[in-house]
Amino acid sequence: MELITNVHQGWRYLMDELSDPRTRDWPLMSSPFPTIGISLCYAYFVKVLGPRLMENRKPFELRKVLIVYNFLQVLFSTWLFYEACVSGWLAGYSLRCQPVDYSRSPMAMRMASGCWWYYFSKFTEFFDTIFFVMRKRYDQVSTLHVIHHGIMPASVWWGVKFTPGGHSSFFGLLNTFVHIIMYAYYMLAAMGPKVQKYLWWKKYLTVLQMVQFILVMGHAFQLLIWNECNYPIAFAYFIGAHAVMFYFLFSNFYKQAYTVRKQAKKEKAEQMALMNGNLESVPNKNITNGHANGHSNGKPDFYQTIDKTMEDSYSTTRHRAYVGFGSN
Repeated sequence: MELITNVHQGWRYLMDELSDPRTRDWPLMSSPFPTIGISLCYAYFVKVLGPRLMENRKPFELRKVLIVYNFLQVLFSTWLFYEACVSGWLAGYSLRCQPVDYSRSPMAMRMASGCWWYYFSKFTEFFDTIFFVMRKRYDQVSTLHVIHHGIMPASVWWGVKFTPGGHSSFFGLLNTFVHIIMYAYYMLAAMGPKVQKYLWWKKYLTVLQMVQFILVMGHAFQLLIWNECNYPIAFAYFIGAHAVMFYFLFSNFYKQAYTVRKQAKKEKAEQMALMNGNLESVPNKNITNGHANGHSNGKPDFYQTIDKTMEDSYSTTRHRAYVGFGSN
């Protein structure tokens, strides 16, 4: 019982005494458990309950809904990016080391408010996955996708609770900028084939995400070497570790989607070209013509001097090359 009492008292001290008093009474800020609960419900719905509910239903047609939703996300992300700039990153914030302004000045409160709305935006992004489930696009509900969306609200919660602004808000600055481009792409893709043919830059969205995480890693981990503004070092580890995790998750996705899959598609196309030529049943007339009774100009035919299997193999290979070339 004493251990439980000590743990509870330590927890209350952390939540009540060490947290930022300005955000303490804001929605969902009293404890991390509501946020964690919402995130777990999201994961359960998109991976288990949602597919069950859609099992005997036709996919929803959500083209117009997706256009409106992604447009609103572009506006929301643009506003968040603007707030991060005018309340800090274009108003005197240092890229080297930036402490949190815990005062109640208009600029400090504006930054803290922007951090809370960034936290709230992580819940609105759950609809990305919910719409995939409603459209029965389960291939899009990948482990990467669910982890990325599910873990972000709880991760950002700690920042809003203890450090709403300062050095760690650099991640939000970059993330909202990336989301402006990302949701603009999704909006255009939802407009149909007439627009989709111009979206050749899809894979560069993943590259942009990875560049974002590299910048966040460098920005966070620099405090491990020189922390002249006495920024809470635990948050440097916390944010840097998240950036490392997401970088490798997105890097693995990029390799699977644009390297391995591209190679597999190329190999499949080559196999189909060979199969369409009915290669095994067609003789190689380009090689055998002109040879009679195994002789040519009184000399032994070349193929009579080697094993029959070698002849068949070489002939088939030549024919494969010929048909493959002609089919391209």
